[in-house]
Amino acid sequence: MTVPAAPQAPQQQAPHPQAKIILFLTIFIAMLGLSVLFPIIAPLSRELGLTEIQAGWLATSYSLMQLIFSPIWGARSERIGRKPVLIMGLVGFALSFGLFGYIAHLGMQGVLGGTLLFALLIGSRLIGGMLSSATLPTAQAMMADLSSESERAGAMGLIGAAFGLGVVFGPALGGLLATFGLVAPVLFSAALGLLTAVAGYFMLHETRRPADQASPKGTGARSQTLLKKSGVMTFLILSAVYTLASVSMEQTVAFLVGDRMQLSPRDTAQTVGIMLGVFGLVSAAIQGGAMRRLGKTVPLSRLIPVGTVIMALGMLLLPQAGNFWPFTLALVVIGIGTAILGPSLTTALSLSVGPDDQGAVAGLNSSALALGRMVGPLLGTAMYQQISHGAPYYFAGGLLFALLAYMLLFRPPVPNNVVSAGVAH
Repeated sequence: MTVPAAPQAPQQQAPHPQAKIILFLTIFIAMLGLSVLFPIIAPLSRELGLTEIQAGWLATSYSLMQLIFSPIWGARSERIGRKPVLIMGLVGFALSFGLFGYIAHLGMQGVLGGTLLFALLIGSRLIGGMLSSATLPTAQAMMADLSSESERAGAMGLIGAAFGLGVVFGPALGGLLATFGLVAPVLFSAALGLLTAVAGYFMLHETRRPADQASPKGTGARSQTLLKKSGVMTFLILSAVYTLASVSMEQTVAFLVGDRMQLSPRDTAQTVGIMLGVFGLVSAAIQGGAMRRLGKTVPLSRLIPVGTVIMALGMLLLPQAGNFWPFTLALVVIGIGTAILGPSLTTALSLSVGPDDQGAVAGLNSSALALGRMVGPLLGTAMYQQISHGAPYYFAGGLLFALLAYMLLFRPPVPNNVVSAGVAH
């Protein structure tokens, strides 16, 4: 096993600042295309005659494929290079969303319905999850390629900011596009994903040479080796649990707002779009600004618990709301928590492995996130439909406090991100 040249690849073709900006814009546009759907999935599902649980399956099927394929794409990017895998993921995202939008359009027109409609929608989501799962781990690995260890927390915060800004504009844009019909945001996402793939092809530079000298180990063997490294499994579990809590909220909040405020499907999409826009603005501001500084000066062993507590409190506030501003305030608190917790966990994972395992560990992390996204929608929608409208949020808050208790009791090893301190945390 030799790895002489791969760590030098990030500096070959583009200066760090320029490459990071282009990658930031690529992630932002991809996230924008995804997040325009957030406010319309619930009202669209009701217009198509689907139950809340069936709406949950639309998210779960997508995440199931991400769970399976993320580590495959992450490890593949180590062998053939980051750029082709990233472009393939963006093209797959575009094609699958176009298919989903076309099937939903046929359902809205009454051409399709019942079990056949639901099965075709699920099929399009399975294809989308399988192909688009290449995007996040590859983007994360590219950003790690371009960053030193002391810059890693800030770089992961930059990725978080790109996602956050996508969430700022995406839901508001989705609500606006919903005035032209609930399928319009889906088709917009497909077009934007394709545009992003074209832009990435011409503007992004490769950050890693195809690893003809890399480890002969297969994807499974490399993943098993990484899971044995100190702290990696713990951080993957934390990522899965916090994502489960977050997604159980995201999948049901439009149902909650529409039911509590007694809104029509179109008004629900527009109102939730504005709320999530404020949520995303706060989250992006923290990830792109505060986290880039905090990641260099505050140890991860403190950032992770703080983010967990803030996010949990926001979850417990959400079911107390009944109109626009209380809902928005609760979402802002959740956004602050996720802005701290998400990049901190990503940084901890990245610092736990060497430069030749960044793609593989990013793939494992994407699988952990996908596991949370797979279970969260089903749990959230089932609790909303079968128990009470507040149940998903009390569950999410309780789960996060349980996560905090685990960290305080067992104190998992956390890598040092404050290089200047010279002390492991």
